Amino acid sequence: MTDLRETVRRRYAAAALEVTSGGAACCGPAPVEVDFGSTLYAADERAELPAEAVAASLGCGNPTAVAELRPGDHVLDLGSGGGIDVLLSARRVGPTGKAYGLDLTDEMLTLATANAAKAGATNVEFLRGAIESIPLPANTIDVVISNCVINLSTDKPAVFAETFRVLTPGGRLALTDVVADDTLSPAQRAERGDYVGCIAGALCFAEYRAGLQAAGFADIQLTPTHPVADGMHSAIVRATKPA
Repeated sequence: MTDLRETVRRRYAAAALEVTSGGAACCGPAPVEVDFGSTLYAADERAELPAEAVAASLGCGNPTAVAELRPGDHVLDLGSGGGIDVLLSARRVGPTGKAYGLDLTDEMLTLATANAAKAGATNVEFLRGAIESIPLPANTIDVVISNCVINLSTDKPAVFAETFRVLTPGGRLALTDVVADDTLSPAQRAERGDYVGCIAGALCFAEYRAGLQAAGFADIQLTPTHPVADGMHSAIVRATKPA
């Protein structure tokens, strides 16, 4: 599992360096046509942001469009990459709120920090760490978002438990992720794409729901939005921490 995490880290470090050198990042090599990246954001959203933040977008959705962020909210983005969702969140929560980004990859954190400076965002903070061990106190975050990152974790129960821990009572989870049909076995998911390409590590709908329930979440909703491979979907995942 450690080797797999390091493989993921190296892949996304390379993606960050590709953007820094003037290229465009991609989610990862996969033998399927996958709908990922900045085209999943509205043109006016992309226009608000540094080009490097847009180029580094690797997600399978737009979690800020479904998170219902409010002025004053404290929001955490798991696997924040180049910072696109943190910067969009910072605009929505305003000067009385705060947007945190958490990422394991130094190269992505460097890129995200530079993007925040270019955007003039003062209510953001980027943290280095694993999404399985969030470096924030309990009961401090109003909304947790993430964009196609939880599928990359090798310990998803820990991610769900940590997310639940940092949320305030009544806090909300609003993310996008790749989710498989319940009929697909792990081996069949792996046939459709590799781990760093956001496919092989995806949970099925039943596993996702069970994992969130085990962590304590309520009001769980999983809504597929578009296919990313045969029997696999980008999905919006919503849940709440009971008040």
